[in-house]
Amino acid sequence: MKVIPTIKMVLETYPKFAAIERMRMEKPCEKTVASAVSGTRRLCEIGGISLDEPITVFNRKQLERILDLARLSELKPISVWSYLYSLRKLFAKWTHRYYADKKWTLPQLEMPSCQRQSPRYIRPDTTTLAKVKAWYRGLEARSDPREWILATLMLEFAMRNGDAERLRWSDFRPARQCNHGADQNEITVRMKSNDGNARMVLCYTPHKTRLSSGRVVAWPVHPDIWTRLCAYHDGGRFRNKRNGWAKNESRDAPLVVPCARDVYVRLNRELRTSKIFTGSKGCYELRKICIDHIYQKFGAEMASSISGDDIRTVMRYYADPSAVSVEGVRVVDLL
Repeated sequence: MKVIPTIKMVLETYPKFAAIERMRMEKPCEKTVASAVSGTRRLCEIGGISLDEPITVFNRKQLERILDLARLSELKPISVWSYLYSLRKLFAKWTHRYYADKKWTLPQLEMPSCQRQSPRYIRPDTTTLAKVKAWYRGLEARSDPREWILATLMLEFAMRNGDAERLRWSDFRPARQCNHGADQNEITVRMKSNDGNARMVLCYTPHKTRLSSGRVVAWPVHPDIWTRLCAYHDGGRFRNKRNGWAKNESRDAPLVVPCARDVYVRLNRELRTSKIFTGSKGCYELRKICIDHIYQKFGAEMASSISGDDIRTVMRYYADPSAVSVEGVRVVDLL
């Protein structure tokens, strides 16, 4: 006879089932399992739901009620939706046979209607792009080199703010070692020697995709950019280090830009004052410009490679089917 388990029963057994499934299919990873459990518990806290209630309490009406409660609190909508998608992992297809073996019956989870997607990316006009280019070049003469480095990480490498804040010198690796890690001493030696034959790669996993796809970004560093980075670097630290710059650094892998958030605030304010971007996240627009231009020049696959986003996400926001990219092509000539 099949029974309906409680939320607590599911949360206790789901990690065990996931461990067995991981031995077979190498997924779901431990972080995915942990996010599913913690996200479900968080939903119960928001909705005042006891873990001893049956799992069927998570119906569409109940989830919409939780969304309404979250809307009245200080929680960000994106956080609540992340909890909802964490809950969905408990009802994944691979779990069905494990629940069936325990003679459990779990109903199909019906999610609330998703909010409207963000609008497609609107490309800046040539005047705005010219202002961005002039502003970026002016950063090279600034007394604080962190401003140029942060802008470069977003405009040249499409990094998110948080990823740039966490970036360490060990994330710059020789091309032959980008899949196996790099020795910090070797990186420092190459910086000091200015070895032009050393092809460096920026290799990191975006925080946004770390728990989902684990997508790794491995993007070659332009020789000119690497030369400039070497000029700002001295054994893993800046030559003109100010008070507080070493905060959150570790001896083995120091941060590329210590205290980066303060610099971001300053740059965002400057971009708004200059009327280059009017939004609250001016620096983030630099990342979008990078992805869009790589997409236009090299295609969606390369744009996905530099951004770490899924290729469907890149096409959703940056593709322009109406743009004419070829002229006078006869398909028969391509056969």
